[in-house]
Amino acid sequence: MSAAPKSSLSQLTAFGPGKVILLGEHGVVYGHPALAAAISRGMRAWGVPSASTTLELPEGVSPEHLAALERAFARAAKKTKHPKISVYLESELPLSMGLGSSGALAVAVSRVLLEAQYGAAPKAKQVEALAFEMEKEFHGTPSGVDHTTSARGTMVLFRKGKAVEVKAARPVKVLVAMVGPRSSTKATVGALRERQKRWPGRYRRVFDQIGRLVLEGAAAARKGELEALGDVMNMNHGLLGALGLSSPQIEEMVFKLRGLGALGAKLTGAGGDGGAVIGLFREPEPTVMKLRAQGIDCFASQLAGPGSL
Repeated sequence: MSAAPKSSLSQLTAFGPGKVILLGEHGVVYGHPALAAAISRGMRAWGVPSASTTLELPEGVSPEHLAALERAFARAAKKTKHPKISVYLESELPLSMGLGSSGALAVAVSRVLLEAQYGAAPKAKQVEALAFEMEKEFHGTPSGVDHTTSARGTMVLFRKGKAVEVKAARPVKVLVAMVGPRSSTKATVGALRERQKRWPGRYRRVFDQIGRLVLEGAAAARKGELEALGDVMNMNHGLLGALGLSSPQIEEMVFKLRGLGALGAKLTGAGGDGGAVIGLFREPEPTVMKLRAQGIDCFASQLAGPGSL
């Protein structure tokens, strides 16, 4: 994305972390709970004084993404009464990989625009409300889990309209591995919705079971029972596969991580033919080094517990 402007005393900066969904993706769209957490990588926004409210458009983004970004920024600028500021973006997240890049961007931009409008750091509720307006341009009818998790910067038990922080008794650390480009979230969600409409009772039972696993996983995280959390993640992945959301590439990575000692491994986000896979490890860094030596793009992040950001 576009390079950050040179530092100045009047420059505003903000960070929006990306996210992973440990448990409950897709079900959250239908009102079921999800367990999500902010990760160490994300989107950074800089704002510098300007004659008007402008966004310095990033390079290397598809025309479709650029159009959505322009619409989202225009909506946020209008909501904040067009503060005279130019906003620059820098990303540590790959786009369209299920790591909440649009939600992280919305949070970072919202923080800069709100601070420019009010002259002080905005409140969390203000950031979440404005970021949600931006997310509507990216996703139409977003569940809200991405921008809410990013704005909170922690692990949350999320259900539409409500998010509760999950305080883990022990560090919860994951390895995030990129599998490859995937179909759009809209396409994957739409295909699942059609199947769900055709066999509503069957799919409702699966989503109900995933919802129970989410609550069990949140309880395990609170107690520091990492083995139990990993087991729930494995079960959740199996059900996501039953819903038609996995692929050979995803399955290969899931089993690779389990073979390398992951307590649990699953897809995260929309799934489909690519995206990202997460593995729960007590100490993921050694495995990150092994996978990078094999040419696999991956990183480690602590999601919750003692020592987390």
